[in-house]
Amino acid sequence: MRRALLATQLIFAALTALVLRNHSGSLADCRMFLATLALIEAVYLIRIYREPRRCAALSVITSLILIILFAWELAAVNLKIANPILLPPPDEVFEVFADCRALMFKGVFSSLALLGFSMSSALVSGVILGLAVGRAPFLRDIFLPIAKVLSPVPPIIYSPYAVAVMPTFRSAAALIIILGIFWPTFMGIINRVAAMDRRIADSARALGLSPREMIFRVMLPYLFPGIMSGLHVTLSTSFLLLTMAEMMGASSGLGYFIKNYSDYANYTNVIAGIILIGLVVSLLNALLSFAEKRLVRWKE
Repeated sequence: MRRALLATQLIFAALTALVLRNHSGSLADCRMFLATLALIEAVYLIRIYREPRRCAALSVITSLILIILFAWELAAVNLKIANPILLPPPDEVFEVFADCRALMFKGVFSSLALLGFSMSSALVSGVILGLAVGRAPFLRDIFLPIAKVLSPVPPIIYSPYAVAVMPTFRSAAALIIILGIFWPTFMGIINRVAAMDRRIADSARALGLSPREMIFRVMLPYLFPGIMSGLHVTLSTSFLLLTMAEMMGASSGLGYFIKNYSDYANYTNVIAGIILIGLVVSLLNALLSFAEKRLVRWKE
């Protein structure tokens, strides 16, 4: 543990010293980069304090991030072997978070609002219809083959038709995300219901449970852990579809932020937008993991 901690601290100190030396005359130009390094170090120390058993893994992850930033700083500033347009210095990239913070916040809220509506609509409808179809063998034999055919189709293929049919681009983007999440969820719920141990259902019927009680007190609690564990994949898929949809013609959102600046060859802002998307997805996954630990306590 001490060796892993020491190695990470040395890399952090070396990178900080390199940045300070490169910008000794104008520290204001690298304020956001230094703040990012301090934040990475703070998060790392907090995590190893709370989870000392994961010190080695956390040290490796943090060290890799710092090494990438160290190599980036060397290539772009010291050695000047990187194309300054395609790979601008890291201090310029991280300064975008201060200069364009209003536009970034607007993009994050716009994307999360669209993602929340689309993802919740797809999950709720997929679970409800999947339960109804999964409990009826006749319906299962009809709709499961249809789901197997439509589920692998990339939803982005529907985008030209969705844009032409839907009244606004935002509704077209929502439709694409819903289609991408609904069919896998629908098919997964059908398969889970069909694979449910018959003894559980028989015991519930023997207790005289009504169909409503069977769903809310037996089947949904049985399916809930699987739904929660699958939300990480669902979130990643949703964000992928969201970004691709926003890059086609939106006027706001994270995908729009990247597409807008890439059209003007402003790759400094493009890289900052990519980093922002990674941070947002990581934060959402962390929140999902936190919720899963609290709601599915038997997995602790």
